[in-house]
Amino acid sequence: MASHKEIEKRLALRLRNVAVAYERRFGFFRRQKYWALKDVSFDLYHGETLGVIGRNGVGKSTLLSLLAGIIAPDKGEIKNYGVTASLLTLQVGFVKHLTGRENAVLSGMLLGMTKREVLERMDAIREYADIGEFFDHPVREYSTGMRARLGFSVAIHVNPDVILLDEVLGVGDSDFSEKSTKSLKNLICSQKSVIIVSHQPAMLKELCDRIVWIEKGVVQGIGDVKSVLNAYLQSLKPVVTATSGSQ
Repeated sequence: MASHKEIEKRLALRLRNVAVAYERRFGFFRRQKYWALKDVSFDLYHGETLGVIGRNGVGKSTLLSLLAGIIAPDKGEIKNYGVTASLLTLQVGFVKHLTGRENAVLSGMLLGMTKREVLERMDAIREYADIGEFFDHPVREYSTGMRARLGFSVAIHVNPDVILLDEVLGVGDSDFSEKSTKSLKNLICSQKSVIIVSHQPAMLKELCDRIVWIEKGVVQGIGDVKSVLNAYLQSLKPVVTATSGSQ
């Protein structure tokens, strides 16, 4: 059995009893606290690809924002074992009035790179994103697919230790989807840690080592891909109850 120190050497991130609350307003005076995450605990290891599944609105995107350091937990602890994390999502991450080029610089510097280091990678970022002249246009002019292209290109070229993906693979045309999936597989082979939020069972089965199932803000299950995914899919099926008086 591995010792405590040996296990810690393999750890990238550790969450213990993490909770996040938001305030909902009802009218002008009334407010109510809503717990997006209530009690979440799991470990992420170096070189591991971890899938996150759950219904819409159960806290998956909140979880990724926590891991990226965008928000802080209201309860519990997140321990970072010296890693940097890059969040790639269609909802947040880019400053809309800045150009794609400017956002690439900003994203890289937020991850601890110098401006010079980002600029040295700029040609590769632009070429991979393949959005033409829009690279120097404000991001507010981008389609969803173009934002996904730019975001994925930045994420893989700024070289973070952990890549956090929120429902972005498969967005855009088939050629880029194939290219991004291939790049992700290469990152996995290079021992990067990856966390993927997705509703695509086939992709999760192909890429992930383990899966975390979140339901109503808590971890409903965590473990091998097949068993956790099957349990989750089974929970989505409507419950059939016997009715009295049927003919």
